[in-house]
Amino acid sequence: MALNELIEAYSSGPQLVHDAVAGMSAEQLHARPIEGAWSTHEVVCHLADFEIVFVDRLTAVIAEDEPSLPGRNEQQYAARLAYERRDFAEQLQLIDLCRSHVTKILRTLQEGDLARCGIHSEAGPLTLEQLLHRINGHLSHHVKFIHDKRRALGI
Repeated sequence: MALNELIEAYSSGPQLVHDAVAGMSAEQLHARPIEGAWSTHEVVCHLADFEIVFVDRLTAVIAEDEPSLPGRNEQQYAARLAYERRDFAEQLQLIDLCRSHVTKILRTLQEGDLARCGIHSEAGPLTLEQLLHRINGHLSHHVKFIHDKRRALGI
């Protein structure tokens, strides 16, 4: 995929989340209609946390030569980072701001920059292109779960 296409997919990603949660009440956002799964609120908190992780990974690969990219444990984040106390609108705004910030940086790059590489602690070497594919897929992966919750709630 060309750099411009990756950037467009990256920058438009937050709209997927906004569309998925549109019209949901606070009660619906906190509901757990699927046993063993996070609530929609928790999914959005997870997305916000990992947008920060992704900002770090992307900017490190752009700025440094073969930086270390530590893995993160999403279950520990969810268990220890007060998801239940977070403001939902603020989490959406954080996703938006992270994507806007990095989009501006990505638009300064050349096609050849997609080959820049970082070393992920679990996945090994990852190019900027591979990271962008992974990150772009992360939101859509979790948005599917939000749609599943909406269906389970009958909304």
